[in-house]
Amino acid sequence: MINQPPSLDDEQYQLNILNGVSRTFALTIPQLPEALRHVIGNAYLLCRITDTIEDDNALTSEQTRRLSDMFSEVVCGNIAAEQFSKELYPLLSDHTIPAEHDLIKHAPAVIRVTHSFNTNQRKALERCVRIMSRGMADYQDTETLDGLKDLPAMNLYCYYVAGVVGEMLTELFCDYSPEINQNKSELMKLSVSFGQGLQMTNILKDIWDDRERGACWLPQDIFLDNGFILRELQSGHQDKRFEAGLAALIGIAKKHLYNALTYTCLLPTHEKGIRKFCLWALGMAVLTLNKINRHRDFSNGQQVKISRRAVKTTVLTTSLFASNDWILNRLFSISARDLPEIEIPDELLFKR
Repeated sequence: MINQPPSLDDEQYQLNILNGVSRTFALTIPQLPEALRHVIGNAYLLCRITDTIEDDNALTSEQTRRLSDMFSEVVCGNIAAEQFSKELYPLLSDHTIPAEHDLIKHAPAVIRVTHSFNTNQRKALERCVRIMSRGMADYQDTETLDGLKDLPAMNLYCYYVAGVVGEMLTELFCDYSPEINQNKSELMKLSVSFGQGLQMTNILKDIWDDRERGACWLPQDIFLDNGFILRELQSGHQDKRFEAGLAALIGIAKKHLYNALTYTCLLPTHEKGIRKFCLWALGMAVLTLNKINRHRDFSNGQQVKISRRAVKTTVLTTSLFASNDWILNRLFSISARDLPEIEIPDELLFKR
């Protein structure tokens, strides 16, 4: 079942709710070419709906999986968005922020926008939501404070949460530009790494918030190599063995973020809007890793949150040099110079 084309009200709702659910994407999406703003804004909202289903702790595992599958069918046009919204909205708890309550309530407006896109765009969105929904539901079923089994398990989790988003964005960029499409094969490989670098940064920043709700997305093997068991991690108790494991993950994230820079430099220099969209996320991730690296004994996410001034500086600097690959590489080298270097085989850097 395909809904009618979106109205101006639907498009205005999408614009307004973006500001409510993500200040970061509300800042970066307007930098994109107009032909990409609506579809990427819509893609973000679809991912946010998927994330809301997974994160609301009032839902049982069975409800989460069923509603996730249902939403995938909604995106594909096989189930009415009104039916999905009517079923999920009353189940949401106070754990879900008001803006996300509103997003679920108005999911039909978002889906009407989704169904207005061309075939290639819709396929990219449908694939992303399907893979993300199933993958996140699988990992939610295994949430513990023990951490994930090993680095490959973390890689796979990062793929479900962010790598697949990188692939979707690349599909959308290539659909938009024949010039970008010429590098599609290499961009697709790097897009997974780009997503993983951003997601690993979030995982490291949110260690303590995640533990409060009974989850840990860190890989056991990296910490066991340093003689530390993740279940024993306690806020306020410094442990050099844990900090050594953290340093290793910071080094791995740094490698992924360098791949993100390589990805960005493959984009045409005249596509400054797309480059800024990528560079702002990359720059803020590097700054966050620096704060985590300087404060490996942090016990609260606020302690490693970057300042608004730092964000503004990143935005201005990367915008100024968005078309200069040499300067961008120098900026990365300088800003990431204090982050750990780690030797790790390429096959362990990605999902398998």
